[in-house]
Amino acid sequence: MEALLTYRGKRITQEDVTFIRGLIAQNPGDSRWRLSQKLCQAWNWRQANGALREMVCRGLMLALERAGYIELPVKRKNPLNPLVQREKPVPVLIDPDPIEGPLSSILPLEIRQVRRTVLEKLCNGLIEQYHYLGYCQPVGEHLKYLVFAGQRPVGCMIYSSAPRHIGCRDRFIGWPVHVRRQNIHLMAYQSRFLILPWVRVPHLASHLLGRMAKELSTDWQRLYQHPVYFQETFVDLEWFKGTCYKAANWLYLGKTTGRGKNDHTYKPNRSIKAVWGYPLCRDFRKRLCEVRSEEESEKRQPCEPGGAFGTA
Repeated sequence: MEALLTYRGKRITQEDVTFIRGLIAQNPGDSRWRLSQKLCQAWNWRQANGALREMVCRGLMLALERAGYIELPVKRKNPLNPLVQREKPVPVLIDPDPIEGPLSSILPLEIRQVRRTVLEKLCNGLIEQYHYLGYCQPVGEHLKYLVFAGQRPVGCMIYSSAPRHIGCRDRFIGWPVHVRRQNIHLMAYQSRFLILPWVRVPHLASHLLGRMAKELSTDWQRLYQHPVYFQETFVDLEWFKGTCYKAANWLYLGKTTGRGKNDHTYKPNRSIKAVWGYPLCRDFRKRLCEVRSEEESEKRQPCEPGGAFGTA
């Protein structure tokens, strides 16, 4: 059956529209939020971690209403959008005394996953104060890390959901569009990597990247109930060369177009960035390109640590 509308990769047919109209008619007292819950349950429309895709569903219903296919009940509330009105992280008071010397002088290092812990605010604050891009709330699934040498933090890392389309990356993996949409959640994007400015320890950055290649997928599995098989990052060529990624055996995949994800002008409007990637298992292409049923998606194999090209 021909699709009337495609929203976030989901094709909506006339049969789907008829079902939604019936759902609204059968529940005249329900709010838009409650209707989206019922529709997600009826379609078994869920995130990779099993949670209902309520917000995406509400966006779909709004798109259908704007296109004239359905009529939603009157909106009852205008809740605050925390992503728009979120307060910036508070300043962090921290010991700025220099940490210098060879890497061996500060080993062993402790890498703590601090997402949903009391240390998350410390990670956010350090990124806001000392990273050249500042702090930006990650979208979708994400993990945050603090690196400690003894009791002192020396670095931070944030990983989030991968951008839905990067040309050079997608060509490297070799996945078709419909498979990418299904499996994009099996990739992680390193959105922030910070070594604190008073920490001057050669090879520290590449050492941490090597450590994370062993730990990232396990931590993702623990929090979101599925592994990740590939990690990527962008390096702004106006600021950096990506030396630590090269030293940690990451692969240079190419450059961005400089247009951003919502561009309609086909003209660069931001800096060009180098795209670097690192496989987290040897058969990453097979796993990322596999077409799965909904039942199979819930039984994904864990990712064996070590990466496809060894560790740094």
